[in-house]
Amino acid sequence: MQRICVIGGSRYFGKLLVERLHAAGHQVTVINRGSTRPPAGVEHLTVDRNDEAALTAALGSRTFDVVVDQICYTPVQAAIAARAFAGRTRRYVMTSTIEVYDPATAALPAVPPGTPVPEETVDPAAWTVDLGLPWDDDAYLEAHYAEGKRQAEAVLSRATGFEFASVRSAHVLGGGGREFTGRLAHYVERITRGEEIAVHANALPTAFVHYEELVDLLLWAAAAEFTGPLNACSEGPLDVYGLTAVIGASVGREPVHRSVPAGAEASPFSFDRHYAMSNARATRLGFAFSRTSDWLPGAVAEAVSEVVAETVAESVTEAVAEVVAESAIEAVIA
Repeated sequence: MQRICVIGGSRYFGKLLVERLHAAGHQVTVINRGSTRPPAGVEHLTVDRNDEAALTAALGSRTFDVVVDQICYTPVQAAIAARAFAGRTRRYVMTSTIEVYDPATAALPAVPPGTPVPEETVDPAAWTVDLGLPWDDDAYLEAHYAEGKRQAEAVLSRATGFEFASVRSAHVLGGGGREFTGRLAHYVERITRGEEIAVHANALPTAFVHYEELVDLLLWAAAAEFTGPLNACSEGPLDVYGLTAVIGASVGREPVHRSVPAGAEASPFSFDRHYAMSNARATRLGFAFSRTSDWLPGAVAEAVSEVVAETVAESVTEAVAEVVAESAIEAVIA
């Protein structure tokens, strides 16, 4: 049994992570702002992680074997966490993202076309940090999400109070039509309705991971000894045409693509630049990944079922509203 603190853990794969840690017999503490309570038997600290004094006070004298940070988006948040947890935990694991490799958001070392991107492409120990940028502005943060993650990793990698590892997650799918960002549902809805999907003519592949597999890796990473960044993606990169083909087969309709040139805005998961990740380091360390083709059809089928259910529910609601409105009009006329 380990004492494990999860920062966030209130939705999607973070929620599943907390459930599995608790089921495995670990002593789990969840820190969030109280929007969602953790399962019974899990300690809950309701506090805003951005308020350093409140966070330190809420932690009290608690110590942990591992902290898993699901919601660190900026170097400012990372700096607060580094101070609050220094000497309080042996290991700190941050959930990061494939987007740190997006060449559209930073000048990165060149990787030969078609080569999966290794972790050393973005070295947090050497990355420049600027705490003075407007990281507390939601619009700025949304526009600089990838850079916020890069700088957060950089801050925590230089912290001296614990060992640090970052898990750079590929695009996460699974868990229903409204998974995380709703991007899979976007495709299901458009293909089902026969609507055009804007894609790059020469779309390049990217990497994906099933949300349960990502949880498995985070559980493994919490108990492991490695430090530094680690890519988390299933075997087999996929481009947008391959993704829409699987969705089309599930809904029984041929996807309708509209080609757009490189640099133009396109649908989610259509990329005009290459940044599919390499999972070689995690594999060498002993984690075995599935293949994207093994789980994607099931994830798509799950998304299709949920989207269909939502559509039916909306239709029923509209029909009931029409009946009520008609009844009200008839009552007035009478």
